[in-house]
Amino acid sequence: MFDKLFGRGGERPAADPHALPAPRLLPNRMYTLRALGDRRVLALVEAASAGDWTAVKAALGPFDLGRDDQVLGELAELDGVQDWIGRAVEEDKEHRATALLISGARHIVWGWEARTRARAVDVTREQWRVFGERLRIAEEQLLEAAELRPEWLTPWRRLLTSGRGMSLGPVVNETRLDAALRRDPLDLETHVEWVSHLQPRWNGEPGAALAFAREAFAGVPDGDRLGCVIAMAHIEDWVESDRKNCLITPEIQDELLDAAERSVLHPAYVRRPGWQQDFNMFAMALSLASERIALPRVFRELGGAYTPWPWRYMGRPEQMYARARRNA
Repeated sequence: MFDKLFGRGGERPAADPHALPAPRLLPNRMYTLRALGDRRVLALVEAASAGDWTAVKAALGPFDLGRDDQVLGELAELDGVQDWIGRAVEEDKEHRATALLISGARHIVWGWEARTRARAVDVTREQWRVFGERLRIAEEQLLEAAELRPEWLTPWRRLLTSGRGMSLGPVVNETRLDAALRRDPLDLETHVEWVSHLQPRWNGEPGAALAFAREAFAGVPDGDRLGCVIAMAHIEDWVESDRKNCLITPEIQDELLDAAERSVLHPAYVRRPGWQQDFNMFAMALSLASERIALPRVFRELGGAYTPWPWRYMGRPEQMYARARRNA
């Protein structure tokens, strides 16, 4: 029992032949993960950075962009994609659905960049106009992608974000949630997006997000990454709370420990590209809860790998990661 809790015993995961080597650690013994820590994803990002659509399609070979939202996210977050992806949408009829998906996902992120992270009352009229315009383009493109490829999950997951930003209301957004979960009932990114949707700052009811996360995680097979939804629900509660020590309770510590042990720290957990973000979700939640059993092991497994999300919920996220790691 104690060997399991403290990370002793058992075999370490086999080395990933596609893993990027960890760069030289910064003085605070951390580094920012790039391209999901995967050589193949890096090739994809480099092709997209160069605006080379032929190379992008070739680099997408190992991945299913219709189901892997993390790989799609690498393209959506890449500045400049919006400058060339429209040509692919119009000219490449064979791969139009893929181009629409990438463009739609990028327009959502691009829209939020225009809006900024400011409070709604501090966003200017011009920022709202650009935000809405980019989200409307995203909606049109993602809905067409979903029509062209009805088996795809990722258009529906991204439509949840645009629907939240455009305040489309519960009927539309719940329909989109159902569409995503029909395609994969255990998809983590869909669940995490809905946890955000249920927050009071988006007109949700207090406690609804945590209740949703608990129901989703109940009965999930051991080793499934959906356990991260528990960590994110508690992080979101912390964001909403006026008390910054609101997670420091024995009940929350125990719940996070159980979720970590049943998901990312379980031997059945599969380390796919970007697994470090799953561990970062738990690292942040466990740190905020001052948990002391799972937290050291989570940071030990990360080996200093930092992902900006979800730490960007904090001011000075890199410093907070480094402090949490030192204190673990």
